[in-house]
Parts: sequence; C-alpha cells; structure tokens
Amino acid sequence: MVRLQFSVQLAYDVLDDASDFVFNIQAAKTQCQTVVDEHLAISQTIDPIFFTEPVSGNRMLRLQARRGSLVIRYQATVDIRHRLSQPEQLYETPIADLPSEAFAYLYPSRYCESDRLIHMACREFGTMEPGYGRVLAIQKWVQQHVSFHSGISCGTTSATETLVERAGVCRDYAHLMIALCRALNIPARFASGIDYGADPTLGPPDFHAYVEVMLSGRWYLFDASGVTAPMGLIRIGTGRDASDTAFATIFGNVSSYAPLIEIDAFDDSQRGIVIPVHCEHALSTADCDA
Repeated sequence: MVRLQFSVQLAYDVLDDASDFVFNIQAAKTQCQTVVDEHLAISQTIDPIFFTEPVSGNRMLRLQARRGSLVIRYQATVDIRHRLSQPEQLYETPIADLPSEAFAYLYPSRYCESDRLIHMACREFGTMEPGYGRVLAIQKWVQQHVSFHSGISCGTTSATETLVERAGVCRDYAHLMIALCRALNIPARFASGIDYGADPTLGPPDFHAYVEVMLSGRWYLFDASGVTAPMGLIRIGTGRDASDTAFATIFGNVSSYAPLIEIDAFDDSQRGIVIPVHCEHALSTADCDA
C-alpha cells in the first residue's frame, strides 16, 4: 500500500462584487484509493456546496466569492492499494464485450481528435500484437516524439496540435496518447491528480495529467509523459479529456496566482506502507466497472 499526503493552495483576487467558482481539487474515492483524512479551508466566510458528478465520480466544490482576496487550501492523506496484473496477460477488449460506460472513451473529444489520427495510428501501431504491449508502445512513441517544455502549449492545445509541435507538458502528452489509443478502438481516458517522485528539475510540484486505458475490462495506469512512477499517482478527476477535469472553473472577473502544491510519501514497511517506485506490473486504481 502507498500512503501519500498532499496539499493544494489556490489564490485569487475577485474583481467583481461577486464571482462563482467550481473546483475539482478533492482526492477521488475509489475502491483502491481511500481518503484517510482531509481538510478544506476557505479564506472568506462562505457556505460551499459539495456535489459528486454521477458518471465520473469527480468530487466537486462550488462557491460564490465576494470582491477581494480568496484563498482555498485543501489537504488530504490517501491510501492507495494498487491492483497488480501481469502485462502479458492483458488483452484489448473486443468492442462487443466492452461495458456500455466505456464507449464515451472511444469517441473523439474536444482535445483528443482521434478521428484525425486513424491513418497515422494504423501506420505506426496497426500491425502490432494487440494488448498491453501495443499500448506501452504508444506511450513510448509519444515520449520519444514529444519534448517536455512548459510555455509552448496552452489550455486549448489539442492532440493534433501537439503532434505538429512535438512539445508540451503532461496534459499534452496525455491527450496525444489518448487520441492514438482511441484511433485504434482502445478505450482511453484522461485523469488529473498529483504525482509523487517527479524529477525536481522539472519544477515545483504541480497538478499532473495521466492516462487510463481499458484492458481486459479494467482501467490501467499510464504516465504518458514518463516523468513519474505510476505508483505515485493520486487521482483527483477523471474524464474524456482536460475539459472534464479542470481544477478550477471561474465565472467572473478574477485574477489568479500559480497553485502551490506539496506532496509527501509515508514509509512504514512494518505496516505495509511503501514509497512509490517504478513497477513491472500493470497497475490499476479504478473501480471494477467503467
């Protein structure tokens, strides 16, 4: 089991008399990820509204803030029990056998235009043996052909644009990998969270985007950018692409500051708690169904 503790601080200046916010920063609750404890602090005296999206399970927070400074701080400790599978035993589920809920992750979406990448995906990966190995080959191809550079892409950069520019950040890697998988009729979805163990030279801790691919009827983790071990990924949001998992959606005239994020891992081998490391197994932290 992995136990991770993280905190997120978001700061804004509200310039209107009032502005509305929707946040997706709370740790997800799945059969494999347990929220041990959590705490939310809001600098203004506000009664927030909490709700859970029925399809994705994303835990949302909405509020209306008054003019002035607004600071949101969320911290949580989560336990993650990974389901381990042998990669060579995982197969691409035939379309006829896919759960109905998986079909949303086969279609093109706003930032994952898989319909535009069908010929390219078939040319590069169409002759490979279907299964975990082919998905891993897609991940490695994306890592080899895209350079990690901040500031080159923006919040509206899509998979096809990343393919042209050959540079981006974790969000762009994830969109491109997802689009290539979907182009081959492999269900793939976008996950947002916090990662432990990334190279400090990449900068301070930040929100991290990764990929889940359905194999053998279960969602398996892939860090498309390859900057961290999948064992160190905390799930916050899940969706078709980044448009479904924004950590903050703002309605009003607001200026914002860069998020401040911290994360740490516990190490207590006597209690079965280990530091995240790279693992040869395929890992899953999603619920059993889609």
